[in-house]
Amino acid sequence: MHGSSGPIARFGRRLFPGRNSLARGSDRFEALVLKLVILAALLAVPVAAAVGSANHGRQVAAAAADVTGRQAATAYLLTAAPVRIVDSESVGTEDSTTQATWTDSRGARHTGGVLAAPGSPAGTAVPIWIDARGELTAAPRNASTAVFDSVLVGLWLWFAVVGSLVLFHRVVRLVLDRQRAAAWERAWAVYPRSGSWP
Repeated sequence: MHGSSGPIARFGRRLFPGRNSLARGSDRFEALVLKLVILAALLAVPVAAAVGSANHGRQVAAAAADVTGRQAATAYLLTAAPVRIVDSESVGTEDSTTQATWTDSRGARHTGGVLAAPGSPAGTAVPIWIDARGELTAAPRNASTAVFDSVLVGLWLWFAVVGSLVLFHRVVRLVLDRQRAAAWERAWAVYPRSGSWP
């Protein structure tokens, strides 16, 4: 719907009620709150971007620290990886822990449970990460995911701020609507009931 009754026109009247000679003081106050909410939402954009940028720096530093003292290695399954039956017509696809062996950079042999695809036969090579002692460890964080994570942090922060601002505006509007309704009730109560319109 367009024109003077469209949503954009209604929003414009709500934002700038001063153009309306029938605008009440509560309408002007609500417009002021709405303007402040919009301004705060816009100001939150660079703040969220700065937080995301700082998070990116921490993520990159953490990824670099993770690589230190860890190295990629290859483990070989000592037994076949089990197959998990889900029902009579399908099997599980999640990796399962299976005993395997690997050798560290010093030539020492290690054994332990590694994640392998269900049904993998004994002797299957499985990529792993080990620490300086040759023990299994988690894969280091990937620096390439730092950008994605940082964008998410910034967006979530901005959405949280905007959500709080919208909630604040709704509460203010609810309070003002109740006050306006009460004012209408008082005005209607004192209106002369002569049984006919003047």
